[in-house]
Amino acid sequence: MIVINLDVIMAKRKISLNELSEKVGITLANLSILKNNKAKAIRFSTLDAICKALNCKVEDIIEYIDSPENMYEE
Repeated sequence: MIVINLDVIMAKRKISLNELSEKVGITLANLSILKNNKAKAIRFSTLDAICKALNCKVEDIIEYIDSPENMYEE
């Protein structure tokens, strides 16, 4: 399972959703979807802009967690 830790990084950097939205150039609605783990995809350009704005690495934002239901899929 892929988990988006955007809310954690935003809290550490003390940046609001509004401020990040302005810096990255994406709508509040789309950023909120990403922040709340509802996104089905993300553009590399968006990810790049988020990493630049938050001064972080991709792995700080996106995390893979092996869930029990994934263990039996092949």
